[in-house]
Amino acid sequence: MRQRILLIATLLLTPALASARDKVENWVEVRSPHFVVATNSNEKQARRVADQFERMRAVFHVLLPKSQLDPAAPIIVLAVNGEKEFRSLEPEVYLAKGQLKLGGLFLRAEEKNYILMRLDAEGEHPYSVVYHEYTHLLMSKSAEWLPLWLNEGLAEFYQNTDIHEKDVLLGQPSIDNIMWLRQNRLLPLPTLFAVDHNSPYYHEEKKGSIFYAESWALVHYLKVTDYKQKTNSLADYAELLARKTDPIMAATTAFGDLNKLQRQLDLYVRADMGAFLMKSATEVDDSKFASQSLTPVQAEALRADFLAYNQRAKDSRALLDHVLEEDPKNTSAHETMGYLEFRDSHLEEAKKWYAQAVQLIPRAILRTTSTLPYRCKGAYLRKKSPR
Repeated sequence: MRQRILLIATLLLTPALASARDKVENWVEVRSPHFVVATNSNEKQARRVADQFERMRAVFHVLLPKSQLDPAAPIIVLAVNGEKEFRSLEPEVYLAKGQLKLGGLFLRAEEKNYILMRLDAEGEHPYSVVYHEYTHLLMSKSAEWLPLWLNEGLAEFYQNTDIHEKDVLLGQPSIDNIMWLRQNRLLPLPTLFAVDHNSPYYHEEKKGSIFYAESWALVHYLKVTDYKQKTNSLADYAELLARKTDPIMAATTAFGDLNKLQRQLDLYVRADMGAFLMKSATEVDDSKFASQSLTPVQAEALRADFLAYNQRAKDSRALLDHVLEEDPKNTSAHETMGYLEFRDSHLEEAKKWYAQAVQLIPRAILRTTSTLPYRCKGAYLRKKSPR
């Protein structure tokens, strides 16, 4: 059974999960120039996670020097230690027996980006969760048209990265994926290309394992082939999809005969695979990282906000009720309550919560950092819009 399978989760409304706050733990927050890391581990671990995210960001700046890699919304990383804490936050659809085991999760919203990761995830690459989820973050702007196999294949490709002081190894072979593919029959490529968020190949353990492994292998094969032949088949394929070309037609145009590609891929996974070596400036000055301890109420408010964005409204409200009982002026809790009401189309209630949150924020901070006025305005405009 694969212990480390990562994906952008399909978000479903879920019932409450017990033990959301069975145990009060010490949480710490570390802020680096481009990330906010909160963890129930310790400051040293939080700094290490922030350092790895910053280093991977530097790698992508070398790979994509002309791209805008930093989203306007903040990137908040919840790095949790232990399966119990992770399962209290992940989508409940993955808690059922026979479902994939997650090691990480990326959530994108207009006003913030969340990454959930396990610090104790197993695997040959200790920071694979970091690299995998950061890849998803960079691809999130293309999520509407990017097929799932390519989204996950690229994330699996970059998760097997080793960052050293002076060089970086990209695309190292995944022993788990290779063994899985050699012991199982590959999916027909049309089936692979058709997998979406509702497919059993995206949720069920055995089917999901072959989907992730084959997605990784195909991306690896195409990247190596493009490099050796000085072609751009993956980029051509993505461009065709962005133009709303039929997926099979786009694949045939960019990759050639799919039956031939299927045979080549089968041979490829049974041969020796190499990796890419690149030079990269990966120095990160962690003296610029700021750290602070979070109170139990602050940690609960943060987790409640994540649960709200993760479509676990009942769990979120349970935590928020406790936060507001302990700290009636907790700004984050008011904001999250407003978000939950807004999402449920309870616009008047949402405006009340947002208005209270705005009143709790010092005016100087509100002008520079808060997204609340925009949410309130959006709720107002939506209320006034004709049906």
